[in-house]
Amino acid sequence: MLKLGLQLYTVREEMEQDFEGTLKKAAELGYQGVEFHTFFGRSSAEVKRLLDENGLVALGTHTQYTSLLDDLDSEITYNKEIGNNNIIVPYLGTEQRNWAEVFTNLKQIGEKCREQGMVLLYHNHEFEFTESFDDQTVFDAMYAEVPASLLQVELDTCWVHFAGYDPVEYIHNYAGRLPIVHWKDMKKLEDGSPLTVELGQGEVNLGAIAEAADKAGVEWIVVEQDLCQNPPLESIASSMEWVKNYKNNGGPIHV
Repeated sequence: MLKLGLQLYTVREEMEQDFEGTLKKAAELGYQGVEFHTFFGRSSAEVKRLLDENGLVALGTHTQYTSLLDDLDSEITYNKEIGNNNIIVPYLGTEQRNWAEVFTNLKQIGEKCREQGMVLLYHNHEFEFTESFDDQTVFDAMYAEVPASLLQVELDTCWVHFAGYDPVEYIHNYAGRLPIVHWKDMKKLEDGSPLTVELGQGEVNLGAIAEAADKAGVEWIVVEQDLCQNPPLESIASSMEWVKNYKNNGGPIHV
């Protein structure tokens, strides 16, 4: 049975303005865990206190690639102190995509994480599927080159869909290496660009993704909406209503 998390990037402006209140709201809505992208200057002790007060789990932290290269020890220490053991590479800028170098660096970062009892994961966008390396997609080449003991998968299923691939197939292919899945819905605009929407408002087969994730042994399925057309707190509430309806119709998820 899947546990339900929220990527706090969805409510980033609310987090910046009211860090404490936004975490409380996420818990009140029924999200069990949260995935951070920044801590807005809060100490690890303060973050841990707020998580405990609200009954939330720190399920992962999106940590900039440059920080992992330059300040990994501090990042590991902070995350240990808030009770998180999943450190996630969130995005690589165009200038960072020297893939042979990236793969080497991920091995080194992953080894240091493993030595400290931490897990390194990589979160995809669409470019890992539209760019190639050694006659494979960059995504597949990355996980072929870096062993599972050093790098796990955080599959953003919406970006897989947008890139023209089947998220369910990728979940199946990476079963056993896939502790976290991002659950996100989208519509394609007339110009072909993606518009992220509340769960159930777009074209992604969310139910099939959750069912595949549950069968694949995924621990956390994480709601994320990159850009909200409605106030973000309303958006995460609407997505939660969809999740509850999905669960009530037999969906394999805890809420």
